[in-house]
Amino acid sequence: MNQSKHFPADFTWGVATSAFQIEGASAADGKGPSIWDTFCRQPGAIKDHSDGSIACDHYHRYQEDVALIAALGVDAYRFSMAWSRVQPDGKGAWNEAGFAFYERLLDALEANHIKAHLTLYHWDLPQGLQDDGGWMNRATAHRFADYAAEVARRFGDRLATIATHNEPWCTANLGYGNAQFAPGVADARQAIQVSHHLLLSHGLAMTAMRAVGSKAKLGIVLNQWTADPATDSAADHAMAELEYARSVQWFMDPIFKGRYPELALRAHGADAPQVHDGDFGAICQPIDFLGCNYYFRSWCSAATPPLPAPGKEGFTDMGWEIHPQGLTELLLKLKGEYDLPPIYITENGMANPDQLVGSEVPDAGRIAFVRAHLHALQAAMDQGVAVHGYFLWSLLDNFEWNSGYEKRFGIIHVDYATQQRTFKDSAIWYRDFIASHP
Repeated sequence: MNQSKHFPADFTWGVATSAFQIEGASAADGKGPSIWDTFCRQPGAIKDHSDGSIACDHYHRYQEDVALIAALGVDAYRFSMAWSRVQPDGKGAWNEAGFAFYERLLDALEANHIKAHLTLYHWDLPQGLQDDGGWMNRATAHRFADYAAEVARRFGDRLATIATHNEPWCTANLGYGNAQFAPGVADARQAIQVSHHLLLSHGLAMTAMRAVGSKAKLGIVLNQWTADPATDSAADHAMAELEYARSVQWFMDPIFKGRYPELALRAHGADAPQVHDGDFGAICQPIDFLGCNYYFRSWCSAATPPLPAPGKEGFTDMGWEIHPQGLTELLLKLKGEYDLPPIYITENGMANPDQLVGSEVPDAGRIAFVRAHLHALQAAMDQGVAVHGYFLWSLLDNFEWNSGYEKRFGIIHVDYATQQRTFKDSAIWYRDFIASHP
């Protein structure tokens, strides 16, 4: 098959961030606390004992950051809104000062001809809703739909896309399954029930946003991977099949097929979620796009200890295997299983132990990572997968959740003591790559 030399002329090139990781200003201008503000105060929750109260101070430095985005030559910026900034308790009154910040950000993006791609929920639930039970409380799904409708009503004509959730798998499994993320619960049954309420909230929000006449394209962002058996053993193959069902299919099947995958339901047994009549009808709404975040594959070994993954390319600073061909395999697998809308690769990138060397930040490993994944993406597109854009994670070094500031995903280096921003070599490479693919 002949590989195309270039991405399509209308292909979207972008960078991505999330609110809690960069904004700081955690109590400014009427913002309410989120579950991550609370989680950061739990002893031992954050590996370097830091928090997101300042982060990259993007709330005050957004104009500088938008200028940096423009200098990269990208045409799109994916960011999230802090729900508790615009509705401090997640219910009740709206905070106009919070909405005004996002108005100013959109103004700056529009002035630089950068399309805005908004995520409504990137893990930072208002603490006021957590006090009412958080995502274990079915009512939170309805509060989320109210929030989505208000954002779409105000900004729907200024946004290219609106995603309901970023990586609900993480919200459920890391937030409620193993206590790695906020709110810090370790309960398998709760994690599975939360995953259902997240899907329900997505569907309700899609309906609510369409009801207010949003002009933005509407969808969801899922973290996805292939699950590969370590050997040809029956045990490893069964493990891989179950892993894929419990992760990728668990979120895709309700959205596209109106049901949960039977294999995963059987495995969950008594922990399977409580589903009300009409829930799948609510969830199974048409979506205008699917956001796919890809970082690694799942390597499934029934051996104890597990067999090591054979990756020739090494591992990132997060300990994640570098496996770019998995992106091709994933996209082709999804194409074969579902009637897909246009896809955006909404996150792809790597943590690297970057350091300033004089006035430069060499990060050849990240350049190799992105180049290899773009080749893998192009291979999938050459085989008929409709991918409309790529967003590199991340614009800035930032607060990397429970890792604090120890892990650097940015293509722009941030000195947290001075807030000085410096283009890494990868930023310059990405700028030049985009310029060569007009």
